[in-house]
Formats: sequence, C-alpha cells, structure tokens
Amino acid sequence: MRVTISGPIGSGKSTVGRQLASRLSYKFISGGVFFRSLARDHGMTIEEFNRYAETRPEIDQKQDNMILEFLRDNDNIVLESRLAGWLCVRNSLDAFKIFLNASFNTRVQRVSYRDQNNETGEMVKMREESECLRYRKFYGIDYSLTGIYDLVIDTDTLSVEEVVNKIDESIKGKNFC
Repeated sequence: MRVTISGPIGSGKSTVGRQLASRLSYKFISGGVFFRSLARDHGMTIEEFNRYAETRPEIDQKQDNMILEFLRDNDNIVLESRLAGWLCVRNSLDAFKIFLNASFNTRVQRVSYRDQNNETGEMVKMREESECLRYRKFYGIDYSLTGIYDLVIDTDTLSVEEVVNKIDESIKGKNFC
C-alpha cells in the first residue's frame, strides 16, 4: 500500500509520516528530498529555487517525475509531498491520501522551532505563495481544495501520536491494509 501525506509547510507531514511509517513498518520518504536535490544541483537555497521555479515549469515536472517514478517502483511506503495526492489521482496510482493542516501561527511556530529561525513567518508566507502560484499556473490545482483526499486532519491541537492514531484507524476502517 502507498500512503501519501500532503499539507502546507509546518502542518506535521514529515513528523507524522515518519511515525506512521514506523508503525506500519513501511519506508518513509519526503518529497522535499527531490526538491532539495534539484536546488543543490542549481546552487540555490530552497527560497531562491522556489522563486526560480516560478517561471520554469520544467523544474516542477522534473520533481514530479522523480516522485512518480518512486511511487510506481515502491510499495509499503509513506511519501510526504505537497502534491503527492494530486499526482496519484492524476496518474491513476492507488494510494491512501492524507491532507494535514494547521493554522498559520501554529505552522510558523513549528517551522521556527525546527529551523531555529525567528524570521520564519515571512519565509513561510513567501514559500506558500510561490508554491500556490506554481500549482495554479502549471497544474490548474487549487491547493486549498481537499476533496481528493481520503482523510483530512487539522493538527493544531493534536499530538503526533493522536494524528497517527486517527490515520491508522482510518486506514484499517477502509481495509487498505
């Protein structure tokens, strides 16, 4: 089974994904690995590469192809990526698709803690605006629409364990395992 976890920056995708993969004895991979690899190849920071990619659809296409190849070639995985659910739907790949969300302030706090950075609010806003622009422009996707997902969870007031429990119960309830 493939499990995808999508959501905005700081919603808990990676943390929840790692714990869920561990619970299911699956492999975990973050889609950010592919984007960071491309940014490194271009000698840019993530923020610089996001801006660079706004006018170069081939960047997103290359990342998408890397993610799709990984999804097609692997089973029993948890893949965290903002567009992973959409990629599965548009390419007819079976997956249990999850969308995690949290308020902007909660997400900024989490990113600030994770990155040890006090200026993250502006950075988070800039990255999200850049990504949403690219998703609309290159894919015709309104990222705020969550109807394609099997499960949507607001992680604002939940612990990681509580989120993983909800996902595990939902997967078992839908007989995906």
